[in-house]
Amino acid sequence: MADDRLILFDTTLRDGEQAPGFQMNLEEKLQMAAALARLGVDVIEAGFPAASPGDFAAVKGVAERCQGPTIAGLARCHPGDIKAVVDALQPAAKRRIHVFLATSPIHREHKLAMSREQVLERIKSGVATAREHCDDVEWSAEDASRTEPEFLVEAARAAVDAGATTINIPDTVGYALPGEFQQLFVMLKRELGDAAILSAHCHDDLGLAVANSLAAVAGGARQVECTINGIGERAGNCALEEIAMVVRTRPLAFGVQVGIDTTRLAPTSRLLSSITGVDVQPNKAIVGANAFAHEAGIHQHGVLAHASTYEIMRPEDVGVAKSQLVLGKHSGRHALRARLTELGHELDETAFEQFFSDFKQLADRKREIHDSDLEELALGRAVRTTGPWELVSLHTSAGTHARPTASVELALAEEGVRAEAALGDGPIDATFQAIARATGAGEARLIDYHVQAVTGGEDAQGRVTVDCLIDGVRVRGHGVRTDIVEASALAILEAFNRRAATRSLQAT
Repeated sequence: MADDRLILFDTTLRDGEQAPGFQMNLEEKLQMAAALARLGVDVIEAGFPAASPGDFAAVKGVAERCQGPTIAGLARCHPGDIKAVVDALQPAAKRRIHVFLATSPIHREHKLAMSREQVLERIKSGVATAREHCDDVEWSAEDASRTEPEFLVEAARAAVDAGATTINIPDTVGYALPGEFQQLFVMLKRELGDAAILSAHCHDDLGLAVANSLAAVAGGARQVECTINGIGERAGNCALEEIAMVVRTRPLAFGVQVGIDTTRLAPTSRLLSSITGVDVQPNKAIVGANAFAHEAGIHQHGVLAHASTYEIMRPEDVGVAKSQLVLGKHSGRHALRARLTELGHELDETAFEQFFSDFKQLADRKREIHDSDLEELALGRAVRTTGPWELVSLHTSAGTHARPTASVELALAEEGVRAEAALGDGPIDATFQAIARATGAGEARLIDYHVQAVTGGEDAQGRVTVDCLIDGVRVRGHGVRTDIVEASALAILEAFNRRAATRSLQAT
């Protein structure tokens, strides 16, 4: 292997699947393995065949159907475990037996009840047995980061002498710090030379899995064990997508390259979330929903001018279609005008400033503004009927044992504010009656009412359309708000304003 090639050993199907809530059935594992092969990972650790019949079947199924990557199975340094891996991997074109044994004093005393000498003998026999069946053998020193350095070197030498081709140094409990972990690999590289490939397997208990893995690479590791979305025991493992994009984005810092198709990172992440039912957090690096999203006006302006102002990777490089300029209360004029133009709305400066004001008012009520929200705002401005009345305030009250009431304050240009209240069969009917009284209209009744969600999410905007019969004339009104009762009031008031405008035309 070239010294500048970093092997990506994916253990999503083994360590990742061991985590509570991430279990996969056989078909789901096969589907995920196919995605990992398309992604181009070097090694897929398909499971722990001796753990259960289901795990054996999964490893065998991946070995039968998955072409391209090396397929690995995990085993303790026990002949029975190793035989299970050999049998399960039989169909694989490229196979690896991965054996492990704990080396730290904590594990030797409390879990294994073995001396140093007994551990060394078990390593030798386990690796030698595996090597009888396979040329590609990896040995892992479980809890390596809490093992005495001199004993870790002794154990690694024993594994190499017995035939191991890869020596894996796990930070099993996420205890290591990057500086000390790097020095551990520097020492191992110095002691072992090129006798075996050094590998790192880091857990994220202190949030350092990726940092420790990168430190290992800087210290001489040429394999990193990782999972999609960083899933795994407890706080998880080193995230494959993060390690891959770090070495791709900062090639001179580490002097290595990966062989995966990074444009498949986001789709593979989404597939795993779909299979397990566990979404990544929005601010997750590389594959989170917000990884290439910008809301702050200053950032949006910069990205519109040149993407590199606030993006160190192209979204297309990880399989995301494009950056998102998320419109919200922090957004500025540049992003809003750019999005309006994309949607086909060209506004002059005066109209745009009024639109921007309406947008800010909506953004204070709604966490995120979607294209459909902008369309509704634009439509509302285009068809809004000006009239004498403007809604100043609205209050409604309804309950199981109380008659619904509504009180409104309407502003009339020349007369100031007029307030009225009314009872109704519900809050919408009460609002209608109060507005009818405040406007002083003649006979009026609500003859049709329709509400529709025009945007998604729990804070979706609702569009209300009403048909009213006012003084014998049927008129229609529209209103859009996140609050349906307020949207209804605006729709009703627009209908009364339309009728008032008709009267004015008739009078002239």
